[in-house]
Amino acid sequence: MTVRRIRPGVARGSVRAPPSKSYTHRALVAAHLAHRPYRIVRPLAADDTDATRRGLDALGSRTIIGPQTWTVRPRVVLRRRRARIDCGESGTTLRFLVALAARQPDPIRFDGRGRLGRRPLSELLGALTTLGARVEGGARSGAFPLTIQGPIRGGRVRLDASRSSQFASALLLVLPTLSESSTLELTGAIVSEPYIDATLEVLRRHRIRWFRRGRRFEIPGGQSFAGDRTEVPGDASSAAYLWTAAAITGGSVEVRGVPAAWPQADRAILGILEAAGASVRVRGDRTSVEGLATDGFSVDLTAAPDLYPLAAVVAATVPRESRLGGAAHVAFKESDRRAGAIRLARALGAEVRPHDGALTIRGRIRPRGFRLATLNDHRTVMSAAVAALAGDRPSVVGDARAVRKSFPDFWDALSSLRSEEGP
Repeated sequence: MTVRRIRPGVARGSVRAPPSKSYTHRALVAAHLAHRPYRIVRPLAADDTDATRRGLDALGSRTIIGPQTWTVRPRVVLRRRRARIDCGESGTTLRFLVALAARQPDPIRFDGRGRLGRRPLSELLGALTTLGARVEGGARSGAFPLTIQGPIRGGRVRLDASRSSQFASALLLVLPTLSESSTLELTGAIVSEPYIDATLEVLRRHRIRWFRRGRRFEIPGGQSFAGDRTEVPGDASSAAYLWTAAAITGGSVEVRGVPAAWPQADRAILGILEAAGASVRVRGDRTSVEGLATDGFSVDLTAAPDLYPLAAVVAATVPRESRLGGAAHVAFKESDRRAGAIRLARALGAEVRPHDGALTIRGRIRPRGFRLATLNDHRTVMSAAVAALAGDRPSVVGDARAVRKSFPDFWDALSSLRSEEGP
């Protein structure tokens, strides 16, 4: 266990956003489905994206790692063999690659670690089974290994999207490449919908055709991913922590390289910070946050569940009442992030009242310093580290290594912004 001791301070400065984790995953899948060498410029090298890259290598692609570019050479001819894919703790890797593996007749075995075997997957497996896949063992009952074998064929499929948007994204990426056309109908309350928008943006950029009417997608078969290059945009999810550091300390932080043209769910943090009283300024791909957040706010996080712990930090650092609602599926992430948000807000000295699936949080004028050395969810760890800047004394946060899952340079970025001046 590695911990960090963080002193209070005001966040000031300008930082370039790291590459997007979500779009790096999607670019890797697009590269695998292309019929030519494919360059991914400025990819995010992190635990989760590395798991996807290695998984695609197991499916036959070969990735050449350069300093700023990954070159993927996809497999042209399917070869019968038994492959094993270790997804680590990455839900995106598991869901995207299960759908990819179902395209081919080879049995593919999947393994994972941590809570991954207990995270939702049955809805996607059911859809793939409808399309002709064979599934053995594992993730249906909450344990690995899981083996899937195709090939699937296009057709009509209904998919419950109430526990993860990644089920829909996985199918939307794969279905156009099947010989037959498909109809995908989403059921249930759609969660994290901006991530589906991100997938559709990737399809558009690769000239994949699809037609949407409400919850139904008509997807012509026999399509190929066009193009041979993606430059990964900056990550709003990572930038959210840096923008929040400014708002809860009364500082000023500019993050460069997050263009609005690429849909990203976690840009929603900017609306939260504005509602809390901070000032937000957007100029092209540069976004600045400054001023101290002092107002309560109300937000439904169904579309942006990864913000749950961070929104709780904002609420815990303003001396008014705020409400966090929606996002029941946040309990199925790498950890139960609703429980983590409660623990973090209370560590800061806030009053927290859970009710009707929501949290009401009343913060303090000066939050308390704290010791939370046993955190292991990357988003909760980063939220706690940001919160520590507003504390009344130094705080201890761990496991510091957890950030390697999505933002390996987080500690350097945060350190570059922190001044010794107290809030």
